[in-house]
Amino acid sequence: MNRFSTDRLTAEKLCEDHLADLVALHLDAQVSRYLGGVRSAEVTKTYLATNMAHWDRHGFGLFVLHKDGCFAGRAGIRHILVDGVDEIEIAYAFKREFWGRGLASEIATALTEIGLSQLALPSLIGLVFVGHGASRRVLEKSSYILEKSTTHHGEAVVIYRIRR
Repeated sequence: MNRFSTDRLTAEKLCEDHLADLVALHLDAQVSRYLGGVRSAEVTKTYLATNMAHWDRHGFGLFVLHKDGCFAGRAGIRHILVDGVDEIEIAYAFKREFWGRGLASEIATALTEIGLSQLALPSLIGLVFVGHGASRRVLEKSSYILEKSTTHHGEAVVIYRIRR
């Protein structure tokens, strides 16, 4: 699946053409505060290559998101190592001007459906910084259940899970 749409968003498989938009997104300190911090253009270039390789290896991964033809953010389903366990997470990040409009809930619902129904994955997680209340509410509205607290890359996080 290279693309899909929700009521208000279009999602397109991540590719090299998306580097400039991702760099701008990752350089925004407000956006990146819950993504592990601001990422330089070089780090984002490596991030892009890693996530494109994820697509090649697993057949799913990150998408760029557009609303009304404008870059809005990125989201997807990807493998992540948490506490030594290979998990599959949904992930999403939006440009600030798209916050507070319910778009994260919309994409979380779509990604959950894709992961559990179309990809037939046994479960999905959401990994969220403890203090990121908005993202926690998104997962709770999407029927994810709080599973545990842990640390990830030195940060206090919580893991939410939904099962097929």
